Amino acid sequence: MAITIYGIKTCDTMKKARAWLDGRGLEHRFHDYRVDGLEAAALRGWIDQLGWQALLNKASATFRALPDADKADLDQAGAEALMRAEPTMIKRPVLDVDGRLVVGFKPAIYEEVFASA
Repeated sequence: MAITIYGIKTCDTMKKARAWLDGRGLEHRFHDYRVDGLEAAALRGWIDQLGWQALLNKASATFRALPDADKADLDQAGAEALMRAEPTMIKRPVLDVDGRLVVGFKPAIYEEVFASA
């Protein structure tokens, strides 16, 4: 089983998700947006699979700091451009388990994902 978890090292939710994986002995690769970047094709694939609304973190400080004009009337192209320019606007973590994507961390959902994997 191939497990990759995407996010930012300093994010508290990321720390919880990684601790959950580690606590169950699940080997995984950590991909830090700030260090490793994020390929445009990967983001586009996530958007195709999950929808941009599920990925764009409107609660992030980075998003809230944007001028109102940049936040108004967002569509897929605009949201994708924002997330490509500043990956910290992507909700964290994004967990990829053999191509199945999960956004955010909730222990019950992770249990379900790994029970069916």
